[in-house]
Amino acid sequence: MIGNLVTSVLYPIPTIPFDGTVEYLVIAGGGSGGGGQGGVGGGGGGAGGYKTATLTGLTASTNYTVTVGAGGAGQATNDTNGNNGNDSVFSTITSTKGGYGNKYSSGTAGSGGSGGGAGADSGSNAGTGTAGQGNNGGGPSRADAQPYRGGGGGGASAAGATGTASGNGGAGTASSITGSSITRAGGGGGGGNLAGGAGGTGGGGNGSTGGGGAAGSGTINTGGGGGGTCGSVTSGAGGSGVVILKYTNGTITIGAGLTGSTTNSGGFKITTITAGTGNVSWV
Repeated sequence: MIGNLVTSVLYPIPTIPFDGTVEYLVIAGGGSGGGGQGGVGGGGGGAGGYKTATLTGLTASTNYTVTVGAGGAGQATNDTNGNNGNDSVFSTITSTKGGYGNKYSSGTAGSGGSGGGAGADSGSNAGTGTAGQGNNGGGPSRADAQPYRGGGGGGASAAGATGTASGNGGAGTASSITGSSITRAGGGGGGGNLAGGAGGTGGGGNGSTGGGGAAGSGTINTGGGGGGTCGSVTSGAGGSGVVILKYTNGTITIGAGLTGSTTNSGGFKITTITAGTGNVSWV
């Protein structure tokens, strides 16, 4: 026993230095849904851009920028476009903000990581997603024929559905970077008179139904798009993004301005940053 104590004092277990390799998942903030009017639906918000891979060549004691993009704010005014989300960043990696859902009557939804859904009117157009990050929003139904429903916002793994079909948001993508499989970055559902579209799996908010039903917001830290409205209610806000970093060696410092925590799973260290802008570094 004494020998073990002496050994641990004289020869402490060394900390393995940072090896410069980090697996990442970077998701931007989702867009909010578009405003409907008089029982005619706005489009669902597009999910924030979804990027995951491994970054090598990082160096110890060097600051690397991290930004977690906020979701777009809900829209309280009838027949008005939603709001784009915000980009998320880790070092040289940028995931593009989710596009806003279009107002019911005319125009084009926001483009981004995933595009927002069109409004119900046939003069409204879906937004475009970014290759490698997300998908397009869904197209309109018709404002002069049921179901008066906007298109769903695009998700990380699928486009939003047209208002004529269902107006559902596009599905997100699953990742096991934290040790458990979690789906994120689903698109928001379009608002509709008879039935709003469902939010895409992975945090997308449901579109509102009828003349006054509430629209669902995207889930925080998933980058999910917000649901579109169908009447005088506020559209669903986009869900905030997230930055997740997985590495084997070294100790991370999460700088001022960032909110995050580190856990251990399967022999890896996993740092999840949920809000803010600042720097991280390793030793």
